[in-house]
Amino acid sequence: MGCIYGLIALGLTLIFGIMKIINFAQGALLMLSMMVSYWLWAATGLSPYILVIIVAPVMFLIGYVSERFLIKPVLDAQKDVREPVSVLLLTAAFAIVLENLCLMVFGADYVMAKTSFSTQTLALGSVTVSAARFYGLLIALVVAAIFYMFLKYTQTGRNLRATGQDRNAASLMGIDITKTYAIAFGIGTALLAVAAVALIPFYYVHPSVGSVFMTKAFIVVVLGGLGSVPGAILGGVIIGLIESIAAQYMTATLTAMLVYAVFLLVLFIKPTGIFGSPYEW
Repeated sequence: MGCIYGLIALGLTLIFGIMKIINFAQGALLMLSMMVSYWLWAATGLSPYILVIIVAPVMFLIGYVSERFLIKPVLDAQKDVREPVSVLLLTAAFAIVLENLCLMVFGADYVMAKTSFSTQTLALGSVTVSAARFYGLLIALVVAAIFYMFLKYTQTGRNLRATGQDRNAASLMGIDITKTYAIAFGIGTALLAVAAVALIPFYYVHPSVGSVFMTKAFIVVVLGGLGSVPGAILGGVIIGLIESIAAQYMTATLTAMLVYAVFLLVLFIKPTGIFGSPYEW
């Protein structure tokens, strides 16, 4: 679960690092990804992991179009503002629309893709783990590694990082800032599709499921360090471990308090996060 938290946070840290906006619709977009994945699984009977080749491009397109037609007009109106606050209200409204739209279309029922491995367990030495959760761990690590190499070694990745560092300098170097923003939002949304197919074999889907992960994604982003791929995964693992271990000894309320306490402690010791830099990308 910690690695899946990190995977969800990767999209959030990418959008925030590049566009300097907080995407409050991240949780709703995750919910939409899970809904689309579930109904595709119900209609085709294919493994949810295979469906990622359909869901990820669809969610990339939704993210790309959403940025172009919803967010871009607001950014253009505040082009001289480094961190436009109006976009926060827009993404929050977008989240409300998505949640209620899914409520109208799919209903309020809790559903889950009950596959052959949803209830299976794997024996790793003396440790027994859930097969679906273990596959989710592998998927999150592989996708995070691919994402890191994409940012580091491809021209599009370099364009994204350059735009995150200084949009004006990047524009002077010939980078299309408008297109780069749309690509960043699309990739951030596509990463949610991967997290969705990893979740639906063992996690119930419903219209408000995104809010469960939204706050944790913010904590993971700040805890690991803004713009750090390893930081996002490590931050997610830390939160996941705290939740699972602390739940054995205390109530759910105290466990949530402990998560926030560790979060605040790290910020007091290292305000930039574990792998964060005092400088931007």
